[in-house]
Amino acid sequence: MIPQSENLPIHVDSLLELFCQEPTLRSQQDISTIEASLRKAVSPQFEIVFAGAFSAGKSMLINALLERELLYSAEGHATGTECHIYYAEPEQEKVVLTFLSEADITEQVNLICQKLGIDKVPDINNPEVKNILTSMGQKIIAQEGGESKSEKAKQAKALILLLEGFSNNCDRIHPLNAATYSMEQFNFSNLTEAASYAMRGSNSSVLKRLDYYCHHPLLKDGNVLVDMPGIDAPVKKDAEATYKKISDADTSAVVCVLKPASAGDMSIEETELLEKMRENLGIRDRVFYVFNRIDETWYNGQLRQRLDSLIQTEFKDSSRIHKTSGLLGFYGSQIKQTNSSDSFGLDTLFSESVKSIGGEEETPQFVSEFNNYCANSGKLTRTDFKVSVNGYETPNENYVRILSEWGNPLINQLITDSGIEEFRDSITRYLTEEKRPQLFATLADDLQPLCIALRQHYLNQYRDLESQPREIDAMKAQELNRLNHELQEVGIQFREHIEHEVNEIVVNGDHYFEEDFNKLKARMVSRLDELLQTFSVANAHRRAAISHPRNSTVPLIAILVEALYYLANELEDVFVDGVTTLVSEFCQRLLHRVKQTEYYRKLYRLLGNDGGVETQLKEVEKTLIAALVSESKVECDRYVRESPRFYDEGTFSIYQFRQTLQQTSQVYDCSSMVEAEPAIRQLLKLDFEPKVSATIRKHFRQTINMTLKSQLLPMAEQQADIILQQYDQARDYLGQTLEQEAQEKIAHNIRLQGEIKEKIATYNEAVPGINNCLQSMQVYERQLPLINQGSFQDKDIKSDLEVNKISVNNGHNSNIDVEVVDLV
Repeated sequence: MIPQSENLPIHVDSLLELFCQEPTLRSQQDISTIEASLRKAVSPQFEIVFAGAFSAGKSMLINALLERELLYSAEGHATGTECHIYYAEPEQEKVVLTFLSEADITEQVNLICQKLGIDKVPDINNPEVKNILTSMGQKIIAQEGGESKSEKAKQAKALILLLEGFSNNCDRIHPLNAATYSMEQFNFSNLTEAASYAMRGSNSSVLKRLDYYCHHPLLKDGNVLVDMPGIDAPVKKDAEATYKKISDADTSAVVCVLKPASAGDMSIEETELLEKMRENLGIRDRVFYVFNRIDETWYNGQLRQRLDSLIQTEFKDSSRIHKTSGLLGFYGSQIKQTNSSDSFGLDTLFSESVKSIGGEEETPQFVSEFNNYCANSGKLTRTDFKVSVNGYETPNENYVRILSEWGNPLINQLITDSGIEEFRDSITRYLTEEKRPQLFATLADDLQPLCIALRQHYLNQYRDLESQPREIDAMKAQELNRLNHELQEVGIQFREHIEHEVNEIVVNGDHYFEEDFNKLKARMVSRLDELLQTFSVANAHRRAAISHPRNSTVPLIAILVEALYYLANELEDVFVDGVTTLVSEFCQRLLHRVKQTEYYRKLYRLLGNDGGVETQLKEVEKTLIAALVSESKVECDRYVRESPRFYDEGTFSIYQFRQTLQQTSQVYDCSSMVEAEPAIRQLLKLDFEPKVSATIRKHFRQTINMTLKSQLLPMAEQQADIILQQYDQARDYLGQTLEQEAQEKIAHNIRLQGEIKEKIATYNEAVPGINNCLQSMQVYERQLPLINQGSFQDKDIKSDLEVNKISVNNGHNSNIDVEVVDLV
């Protein structure tokens, strides 16, 4: 952490604490963005993650940036190695190596075998299995014409390296866990030896993570370069690790290495990568977009047009776009250190690549691309280099001859055309000159809305308190002047509350009322079932016979009449009781809700009582019960009349009636009726079930809704007028309590003003500390505003804020303007 920012977290936390103390402000701004930008501004490390697809050239770009071959880079080598490069003094350079587990290596071997069409390997410890797989890999490479000639050949080479790496390092590889070693445990004396070991393809293939501690100015100030596996890595968890790192709060910037220069379009994985970056508050706009392998567009006009179109449409708002050839740029810088004595690196840098399995000399990839650059790129057309590539010479012979003729000037031109120098200058300028000021500027930008909101909030609060009367008589007069308005406001709020409660019932929005109404429906259905199951024909026959003492014969129709009266009356008892309970429960809840409101408490403060609200609600409860009981009795009384279609031809009810009549007409005493009891019950069920269903599911809910509206809404309107008419009582009551309230309110206002001044003092202590940090980073245009306390006197504050400018010396013999809000 730089010295000027040592207290920055304390100052920012002070502002955040002030902000969190104001409930009305908390919902207006998400402070997580400020917390994220603060962490970045004071973090001792700044992680720059190189992310991109498999074989996009991430490792080569890092090597080119550092002008040092630290990371293994080979086309087609599906390594899942994660590399972190930290700063170290020259004498403290080192490497920490972490190996894959045997289980991880087995997984990778099987993935490659699957791609090559080879059966799954059960045990890679078996020497015979390793020999067979190695032979198969070598055969595939020979069939493809070389290890770099096709994707299949590259995968075969990766398989060979993986098996070789496992064999060479089996004593360091744990069956299940990743094992970590220092370079001293390998007897390496310096970083170069350790890096050379790690860069060998067979070793790199079995390494999980490398931590380099390297001396390079680019790594100073806590900069850490991170090379992650490809986002489309064949091992799924390697790709997931990269996405996780992009989302990690520790990630500060991203170098997004993209492949459209060679592929023509963005891949699905690359698009997902861009989305992940946008979601991480720790990254913001700190993204470099590098279109690597740009040299491929030199030989393909269609590729070049598609790339230019992609950049113009998808990346037009970014200023950090670079086109590079990491391969040409890096090896170009390395070739400058060679000469004809080592064949310009063929005997040293590329010695491993020149060797081949069959003994024939291979052409290193850089040599092929160099010759192609000289002959076909068109980059040398308008230069003084008249380079020829002869068909009668081998690629390596052409390479040595061309460099012997043109030397370092040609290499310098190659490096310039590769775009690596421009990319390195951009990264270096950002990390050494722009990074810290940008981090502090971002923090200031995030803090600015918070400071403005706090400042305005304090000023509004203070202005409102200053405008309050400070004399008891004046305070009492003010309260009495507001009394009529407050009574009117309470009445309106009561009326609106009742309207809301009624409307909630009408739209089925009152959960408790719906539960009670469902219980009423269930009671009616249950009672009907019970009555039908227990209905006694003998009792009905007895009642009919008593009604007609001259006759001993009772017709079926008389039994039905008695049943209709009996069922209707019994259901009426249940319905009346249920409706009474429904209304009582609703009115009790309504009274409870009213008593919980602020306007009800305000009524007690103004009148010393509730102005008759509770009495009115209890009276309206009686009215509602009486009205709905009457409606329920009318509804049940109609059950006595048969349904209109009960006797219609073709209905089941008339069929059931005729069958029952035929059964009861066999004899003329009670026995035939009793025997037909099940049939009579079924007949009654056919009649009553539709009538009860229509009541509880269609008709009566509308009756309840209309009754509530017709009784409660006029009551609410009337009660609002009654409350307003109690002005004289309220004035008399308040007169007895206002003096004490006025004293308490004046004391309260003074206390609140003191608290606001303390908050502003805390604010004004934090802001200069933050501004000093910004000035130390030369971020002068984002100074946060102060609030001047010098004018906090017991006098009115003007309605408009007077913004003064004060001059602050920035330590560079120039003055800067800082806004200071003056309460005058």
